[in-house]
Amino acid sequence: MTMVLGVAAAAVLGALAGLHFFWASGGRWGASVAIPEFNGKAAFTPTPIATIVVGALLLGAAGVALTAAGVRVLPLPLEVVHVGTGLLSAAFFLRAVGDFRYVGLFKRQRGTRFAQMDNRLYIPLCTGLAAALAAVILLPRP
Repeated sequence: MTMVLGVAAAAVLGALAGLHFFWASGGRWGASVAIPEFNGKAAFTPTPIATIVVGALLLGAAGVALTAAGVRVLPLPLEVVHVGTGLLSAAFFLRAVGDFRYVGLFKRQRGTRFAQMDNRLYIPLCTGLAAALAAVILLPRP
C-alpha cells in the first residue's frame, strides 16, 4: 500500500511540475485560475524563473516520494528521506489550511474564479497529497 501511495503522489507531483514548466515556457492553459485574485486582478505575477523553480521543487518532491515509497530514486539515507517526506506532507497540509486571506480552507477572499478552483480542486489535492505522503512514512511496510 505504501508503494502505491508513494507512486501515486509522485505521479501527481510530476504532473504538477510539468504544468509549471509548461507555464514557464509561455503556456496559458489553466493559468487564469492558478493565481489568487484581488479586486479582479492577479494578487501577484510569477516570473518564468520563479515558475521553473516551483516546477523543479515539485519534481524533487516527486523524487522524495518515490524514494520514500521504496523506489530508490535519490541516493539519500532513509532517515533524510523520511524527514523530507514528513516536511512535504506538512507543507501540503499547511497549503490546504491556507494563509487566511487568499488560499486554503480559511481564506476570506471567496468570490473569485481562483477561490472556486481552490475549493473544488486545489484544497482537496493538497489534502490528498499530505495524507498520502504521511501514510508512506507512517504505515508499516510488508
